[in-house]
Amino acid sequence: MTHIRVVAAKELRSYFMSPVAYVVIAMFLLIVGVLTYLAAVQASTIAMQQLQVRGVVPELHVNELVFRPVFGNLAIILLLLLPMLTMRLFAEERKMRTLELLMTSPITVTEIVLGKYLAVSVLFGGMVGLTGLAPVMLSFFTTIDWLPLGAAFLGVFLMGALFLAVGLFASALTENQIIAVFVSFGILLLFWMVGWAAEALQGQPIAQVLLYLSIVDHFDPFVKGLIDSRDVVYYLTSIVFWIFLTHRVIESQRWR
Repeated sequence: MTHIRVVAAKELRSYFMSPVAYVVIAMFLLIVGVLTYLAAVQASTIAMQQLQVRGVVPELHVNELVFRPVFGNLAIILLLLLPMLTMRLFAEERKMRTLELLMTSPITVTEIVLGKYLAVSVLFGGMVGLTGLAPVMLSFFTTIDWLPLGAAFLGVFLMGALFLAVGLFASALTENQIIAVFVSFGILLLFWMVGWAAEALQGQPIAQVLLYLSIVDHFDPFVKGLIDSRDVVYYLTSIVFWIFLTHRVIESQRWR
């Protein structure tokens, strides 16, 4: 664990020594803030319209009107932004020829991979945590159902953690960071599209397999405030699978 923490601390320092982390975090928070604001304005407009028609202040479900649309759009935002956080993790090490030094150090490949993944996961967790300021601020003006909201936040973190694991694998394949971004984006988009394929092949045995592989279909229950163990298991096993593949790719460098 000590070596994993050392690698993670080094990676976190590297993130904040370059503008990439600041740009991604700023864009993420800006987009989420704008989406939340627009959803809140729309909910306020609906409330005013009902007040004019009925003459009484209606009871609006803030989770449904504000946060569900925001969380529903977060999947696309993370798909576009997270590959930029993972692109440098191994690609930069290859380009700077420092991967060989890591491989000959007393740190194992497992510790290197887990340390880098831990660093980017902590960074992403901080990003998700900052978005929690929006419901806290809205709670001063309206009633918020916190349990379904917590389920949605959990879903965002699990889905993002899977995106990061895929990005880590893509970064391990090349020394070009741009290529790593496109490989990561391509893999994630492929698993995004299998849900559409499942709908097209509805009724056939392969449809159930494709539906299970779909990233979005496992995220939707969280957005609705539901935590299903099958969805949690899907994300956790997928994360382990991509980290394992990353380990195999880096391990193969020892014998080249």
